[in-house]
Amino acid sequence: MRIFYFSRWKAIGIGLLAAFLFWYFSHPVVLQHTAQQVSVLFGQRIIPIYSVGTAEKKIALSFDATWGADQTPELLRILRENQVRTTFFLCGLWLEKYPEMVKKIAAEGHELANHSYSHPHMNNLSEREIAHELNRTHQLIKELSGQNPTLFRPPFGEYNNKVIETARACGYTTIIWDVDSLDWKDLTAQAMLERILARIKTGSIILFHNAGKNTPEAVARLLPILKGQGFTIIPISELLFTGETYTDHTGRQFLKNSADRSQENRGREEN
Repeated sequence: MRIFYFSRWKAIGIGLLAAFLFWYFSHPVVLQHTAQQVSVLFGQRIIPIYSVGTAEKKIALSFDATWGADQTPELLRILRENQVRTTFFLCGLWLEKYPEMVKKIAAEGHELANHSYSHPHMNNLSEREIAHELNRTHQLIKELSGQNPTLFRPPFGEYNNKVIETARACGYTTIIWDVDSLDWKDLTAQAMLERILARIKTGSIILFHNAGKNTPEAVARLLPILKGQGFTIIPISELLFTGETYTDHTGRQFLKNSADRSQENRGREEN
């Protein structure tokens, strides 16, 4: 057996490092204002927003638009009749192909958000290429709708620190989802309903696609159920907390300051 001897100062240094690590992982909220620097220091992955830790019964529906528009008028009719506004994440190529539909979505009061220009695997791109994807689509949305988008959803839900940090530098908050309808797999409306209702909670962000085969039927059946359960359905930007916030390891967004932490705790208890 080998015995290691440490000098007094080396032992003190190791003790201080151990104390710091224990304190940090016991108090993750305290250091959230330096989350980016700490992530770099410890090699941690930056987590985008998957849901919001609100105490109120609010959720958001979102639709990714990357191919086709045939189902979109019916979706807009269903949303209008249920008096629901949502968030549409639009690809630049889709914006260019369906400019009149973009204008109609915006005219109906829905929020437009950025889903890249060409729907690439953004983890494989350079910072310059990521910024180009975002800025090109941003300009298209602004020209067609007058909206100045601030939310970004990476294609395929793929991201790394570089993607999130570059998006932030371009003025974007990266949004994923915590409930996937799997409409892109052509699930039946009933299968989607069962899947969604088993997973939603306050602050959930639900993923749909505007061209899903059975998406309009699923949404038409889902909205009355959600309202009957007391949920308010709003665009993602209205669901997000503003001011000093942080996301936990699951991607759930919370308020930082102590005055609002009681609201956060109530939300956790409800969920």
